[in-house]
Amino acid sequence: MEELEQRILQTIDERAGELIAFAEDIYGHAEPGFQEVQTAEKVSRMLQSLGLTVREKLAVTGVKAKLKQGGGITIAAIGELDGVNCPSHIHANPASGYSHTCGHHCQLAAMIGSAMALTVPEVAEAMDGNVAFFAVPSEEYNDLEHKSWMMQKGIIRYGSGKSELIRLGEFDDINISMVHHLHMVDTYYDVLLGMNSTNGFIMKLVNYTGKAAHGAIAPHKGINALNAASLALSALAYQRETFKESDYVRVHAIISEGGRMVNVVPDHVVVECQVRAKTMSAMLDANHKANRSFEAGAHAIGAGIQINDMPGYLPVLDAGNSRPLDAAARAAAGGKKVSAIDPALHNPASTDVGDLCHLMPVLAFTTGGFKGSLHSADFEITDKYLAYVLPAKIMALTIFNALKNSAFEARRIMDFYPQHLTKKEYLEYMDGFINQDKK
Repeated sequence: MEELEQRILQTIDERAGELIAFAEDIYGHAEPGFQEVQTAEKVSRMLQSLGLTVREKLAVTGVKAKLKQGGGITIAAIGELDGVNCPSHIHANPASGYSHTCGHHCQLAAMIGSAMALTVPEVAEAMDGNVAFFAVPSEEYNDLEHKSWMMQKGIIRYGSGKSELIRLGEFDDINISMVHHLHMVDTYYDVLLGMNSTNGFIMKLVNYTGKAAHGAIAPHKGINALNAASLALSALAYQRETFKESDYVRVHAIISEGGRMVNVVPDHVVVECQVRAKTMSAMLDANHKANRSFEAGAHAIGAGIQINDMPGYLPVLDAGNSRPLDAAARAAAGGKKVSAIDPALHNPASTDVGDLCHLMPVLAFTTGGFKGSLHSADFEITDKYLAYVLPAKIMALTIFNALKNSAFEARRIMDFYPQHLTKKEYLEYMDGFINQDKK
């Protein structure tokens, strides 16, 4: 191992206590997407303490600091700010009911820890390129009602933090992104290099409008919006046999508002739905079938309908390349067990990392250090070194190795990346969902 690589690992080890304290503080104060004000302030203070110039309030709460003032190939070390709605978790924020059972506090620790090491002057000088330490908002697609309100007010246009930041040009100066997550699959290994393909999704908000009437005295005078929604969900279920198994289509819905009084014919019903699939074409096909089903329920009952389709996340396609990570991860891991992901496996969950994967190379890895299930009350950090400290070492060493020697490895990563969408094409896809309400 080179002297500077040893210096990177030593720096993170020396500051491990500080890093763990930062992560644990974030862990106990989770906030919803686009509302991560306190979390963003804590991240900003940490980056400023390292001598970095920080830009704040990007896409409402995002925080970004560059290692150098110049240009060159730039790699983004990314951490996500938001939590998930899980009020039963022991570390849930009592003010919001949100918790970091998503593990985003571990990502922030990885990003901050990498900044601690890469800002060491001799380390920074040895890199022929730049690093952006980037805390991004709202990876989770929670709190749809609040996000819809923000869209109506023009505060945001899309529901995902990375999508908003792409739209606002904050990824225009980024050539490669690097992300971390806690394990999303059961595995024997402590560290998995690369990222399996995932589903993308389209978010749907369906409003049914009926006519209220007394449920006992005059139900014949009403139009039951709940019956329209119920019929639609049955029609949606009958679509499932038309989905190809290889597309990993998942369509799941809830009735978030189903009526106000049991003796009144429901005149307003709201259905929230996500349509997921492995490819963009499969997403659009399944979404078309879902719209037919929702419209059929309204037509059968005579109810009014408004379908609001909102762009969710694109599928992860090309984050499986573990080669650039391998040497750094194994150097940092010590006695921990490291393996590349199995590229044949597909993860039907979704992440807005998929949006980045369509535009640029993404280096991704996952680590253990917890038990229980992500997004659940039984989630618990069990190994703080594995969850907080080792990810920082892997992130820092990978970025350093990619940018040293005239950024040879970074250039190679970029040369072999098959770009799927230009930014213009991406924004056209996203904007295709805006203001397309169906009556």
